[in-house]
Amino acid sequence: MANITKKVSWSSRHDEPGATGEGTPLLNGSEQPRYSRQLSGGGIFQIGRLSTVDLDEEVASDQDHLRSRPKEIPHNEKLLSLKFESLDYDNSENQLFLEEERRMSYIGFRCLEISRWVVCGLIGFLTGLIACFIDIVVEQLAGMKYQVVKQNIEKFTEVGGLSISLILWAVLNSAFVMVGSIIVACFEPIAAGSGIPQIKCYLNGVKIPRVVRLKTLLVKVGGVICSVAGGLAVGKEGPMIHSGAVVAAGVSQGRSTSLKRDFKIFEYFRRDTEKRDFVSAGAAAGVSAAFGAPVGGVLFSLEEGASFWNQMLTWRIFFASMISTFTLNFFLSIYNDKPGDLSSPGLINFGRFESDSVEYNLYEIPLFIAMGAIGGLLGALFNVLNYWLTIFRIRYIHRPCLQVMEAMLVAAVTATVSFAMIYFSNDCQPLGPDHSEEYPLQLFCADGEYNSMATAFFNTPERSVRSLFHNQPGTYNPLTLGMFTLTYFFLACWTYGLAVSAGVFIPSLLIGAAWGRLFGILLASITSSGSIWADPGKYALIGAAAQLGGIVRMTLSLTVIMVEATGNVTYGLPIMLVLMTAKIVGDYFVEGLYDIHIKLQSVPFLHWEPPATSHWLTAREVMSSPVTCFNRIEKVGTIVDVLSYTSTNHNGFPVVMHHAASDEPAKLCGLILRSQLIVLLKHKVFVELARSRLTQRKLQLKDFRDAYPRFPPIQSIHVSQDERECMMDLTEFMNPTPYTVPQETSLPRVFKLFRALGLRHLVVVDDANRVVGLVTRKDLARYHLGKHGLEELQLAQT
Repeated sequence: MANITKKVSWSSRHDEPGATGEGTPLLNGSEQPRYSRQLSGGGIFQIGRLSTVDLDEEVASDQDHLRSRPKEIPHNEKLLSLKFESLDYDNSENQLFLEEERRMSYIGFRCLEISRWVVCGLIGFLTGLIACFIDIVVEQLAGMKYQVVKQNIEKFTEVGGLSISLILWAVLNSAFVMVGSIIVACFEPIAAGSGIPQIKCYLNGVKIPRVVRLKTLLVKVGGVICSVAGGLAVGKEGPMIHSGAVVAAGVSQGRSTSLKRDFKIFEYFRRDTEKRDFVSAGAAAGVSAAFGAPVGGVLFSLEEGASFWNQMLTWRIFFASMISTFTLNFFLSIYNDKPGDLSSPGLINFGRFESDSVEYNLYEIPLFIAMGAIGGLLGALFNVLNYWLTIFRIRYIHRPCLQVMEAMLVAAVTATVSFAMIYFSNDCQPLGPDHSEEYPLQLFCADGEYNSMATAFFNTPERSVRSLFHNQPGTYNPLTLGMFTLTYFFLACWTYGLAVSAGVFIPSLLIGAAWGRLFGILLASITSSGSIWADPGKYALIGAAAQLGGIVRMTLSLTVIMVEATGNVTYGLPIMLVLMTAKIVGDYFVEGLYDIHIKLQSVPFLHWEPPATSHWLTAREVMSSPVTCFNRIEKVGTIVDVLSYTSTNHNGFPVVMHHAASDEPAKLCGLILRSQLIVLLKHKVFVELARSRLTQRKLQLKDFRDAYPRFPPIQSIHVSQDERECMMDLTEFMNPTPYTVPQETSLPRVFKLFRALGLRHLVVVDDANRVVGLVTRKDLARYHLGKHGLEELQLAQT
């Protein structure tokens, strides 16, 4: 390993016991227990180990740790957390599974397929309802807030004392944000942010704790309402994607583990493989409800979310997206007293671009590409600033009370900056007969005029984007747009990562629309014929796409979302060119925002391709060892002891068969999971009990599905001393055909096999089919391409 930046060192073979499976030695010198039994007796053997690492030079005692919480939490982005487990996207084809599949008739399979379509329809319907609820409540709360502040400003403009209006605005913003931050920071921290990085990890095969719980959904919805109504530089599209994913995960299981209600439906879908596909549909339905873009939702789920895909899944996801958009528009039309009017484009209404205002010339293409480069540069700057800000938050703002205080501070500062920008702006525009502004502020303008800066700040972000797209030329002066871009850029960067439910799509679009409109105005002013072709709304659209693409690095899906949301395909080609340019330029400096936050959480995320220059590594060098194995007929006490070791917490165990009549080493004959063993122990599936109880019910797949996904911990299962001496036959429950690779298999080949099949464990065997190691997600995610070539991350209990 001469040409690799070493982060973890390997010890020599046969020195000390180590970790296998999903577990790894704990930090600070914790060591795995050494088994004294030989392979023939207990089915457990040693091969080598991965050395441990220490985060701190000195380790405080447990008592000291409990007495005082640290003011600073050291964080290193070169770590890979051991707290994240993998999901089982590969079906365990044991005897129970195969018997059930063989008993099922063709009609049964067709009914299952129909059930999948029904579930996708329910996902779309419920996601649309949630989007409608969020939209109505946000509009009502924000409308009341802005109306109260507007009346107060108008009152004190005449008599003096506008500082009272500033205080009122700041207090109202802080009050809303305080409620949203408290429910997130104190009740469900996983609901913070947009949720897109977490859903992306889930679809990649990483089990993020509590990410698809009912409580998370409730906090997410309440949190995003408070965040948007509180005037933060946030959007509601990311939380909608997360909400759709939670709805999908719940509906597809036919029960609620949080409410302890089982409706006895969709029981076949109670496994990670099926749930993954439905969560993909839920994420797409969330995008569709947010932007009115069913096709964009499907492409978003494919490009940005799902790691596994098939053709039938595409049509089911599109169906869910269509139902979501239709449901939202139907109920909004009823709410707006326009029954049957389904023309609303979605939760986030950009407004339709008319055909005569969206024409472009070929000589404008270089200008669009240049705007894409600007978007990539600004997006990279945004991501770098937010990266260092997030590092600071991880280290110092880790207590709930501090997180709430920071959110309230940002809300108050946002209101103060907005008020100051409006107060010192002298950009007065005539109030047109159409009166398109929702809350026009006159302030110090003459009668019949309004402050155009207030149109950008004194409004919800969605309405501000729409005004930048569609207001007539001359509505904003360049100074107003420049100052707004600068201030809103830093406010949005500061806001993303707070302990509130918030998305980054709309703030990014708003920033880009502002500097894009400014770009169009400057073009019109410096060219003689610019006023004819340099339409500010057109360049606002291109700037919005460039800025968002520079931050999140989406291409195809974002192109379709923008086309569907604006209702015109004319700008499909320019938007695609802009997004590709923004991605190329941005990727040169730093990763996309979602990938940065995934890395900061130390998640073992597997990208599409293995790291370059990794062909010289083989399975022998990346695998974990020693491997904890079980015999096909194993002693109950041995199983309980292995599952109870808190320092290992393995989740997969190769099953080996040893021939007592010969001295040959045991050979691999299957793989069994911790969750399966826990169900077997819970139901006392012991050989001796099966012989004594002739009427004992045979264990079925339903018993495993009923325990899914919250399998009980081993500590909750009582096994008497007599039962510890019993034997357990694993033949019927293990997967007899696990995926295996030889020791000399290259890392890229192992990576592609592991990721394409959605594996959780990949057994490494020698020429005689003997187990020599086990490859898990963390073993592969450790390797990535850094500044100095191929680097190996540290493994830590963060």
